[in-house]
Amino acid sequence: MSKKIKLLIAVGGTGGHVLPGCNLAKNLSKDNFEIKIVTDKRGARFIESYENLNYYILPSKPIIKNNFIKIIFSIFFLFYAILRSIIFLLINRPSLVFGTGGYASFPLCIAAKLLKIRFIIYENNLVIGKANNYLVPFAHKVFVSYRDLEGIKEKYKYKVKEIGNIINKDIINFTKNDSYNKQGLQFKVLVLGGSQGAEVFANEIPEIFIKCKEDKIPLEVYQQCLPNQEQRLSSLYKSANLDHKIFNFSNNLLKYYSKTDLAITRAGSSVLAELINCNVPFISIPLPSSADKHQLKNAIYYEKKKLGFLIEEKDIKNNLFTKIKAIYESNSTIKEIKNNQRQFSDKNIYENINEELRNIFNDKN
Repeated sequence: MSKKIKLLIAVGGTGGHVLPGCNLAKNLSKDNFEIKIVTDKRGARFIESYENLNYYILPSKPIIKNNFIKIIFSIFFLFYAILRSIIFLLINRPSLVFGTGGYASFPLCIAAKLLKIRFIIYENNLVIGKANNYLVPFAHKVFVSYRDLEGIKEKYKYKVKEIGNIINKDIINFTKNDSYNKQGLQFKVLVLGGSQGAEVFANEIPEIFIKCKEDKIPLEVYQQCLPNQEQRLSSLYKSANLDHKIFNFSNNLLKYYSKTDLAITRAGSSVLAELINCNVPFISIPLPSSADKHQLKNAIYYEKKKLGFLIEEKDIKNNLFTKIKAIYESNSTIKEIKNNQRQFSDKNIYENINEELRNIFNDKN
């Protein structure tokens, strides 16, 4: 690749789709690539926190299937979004489009196919997302975090390439120097509700933490929440005399990972990969409404490999306190998790992607 390649990264509107795209844009070689990101209004609010990333907003809406009038409107809007994407591609003329999933990335990838521009899709969950699933037949390659991905038809599996998780390079290079022996010391717990927040985390988990304190488990809590939850949570923890730090969604959690003994989190693939790479044991509580139950499948996968623990949302009140207490009291359990996590690393992710892209542009595939 002697001259810069124009790469367009199309991302969906949630943090799980946007963050891999932004990490890719930040960490691909600037000597080889000229990069632009395209998203919708939802995704833009996550990208704004990054410096020096060129991004553009195109319209997008999901297909609404529960009302005939809305279905017709959704279809017309999809054609409009594809038309806008075609115009955008004709103006910018990228050599390759890289889609990270979500319905906001779909029109741009279809437009790329119509204009005979090669595109790649990336799937980091363990079951392929709906938008990506529709795009598989037309994609040049399908990059995946795990070979165990479900949902791709046999006839398209030749397109699949396992590359790892596209996460922050600072997290990949981070080394956590600690030995777990926390009894008698503060047990530091990080709560992550995902890019869209988690109302149930703000409503139910504080009661569990207060119960832990009453049971002489010396917690220090770092909890991510939505802005409208912040004051109530802070007041609740202050009244319980529980050490805490409340913060809103962040694309850089390394300062919390570095001092956390246990994380309680949704089961999005990016955040679980970050926790594992940072050697942070976690209890995953999957979002019950996630498409195709992909968060539950992520959580089950990691629990089976003894990389983390799993509690379903419906069991928070009955099981979370018992699980936290068992983890706090058992050095051997958490040491096993941490030792297993140390065998896992995404340190080669950007080298893998660079190699695959070189192969594409050298016509070796």
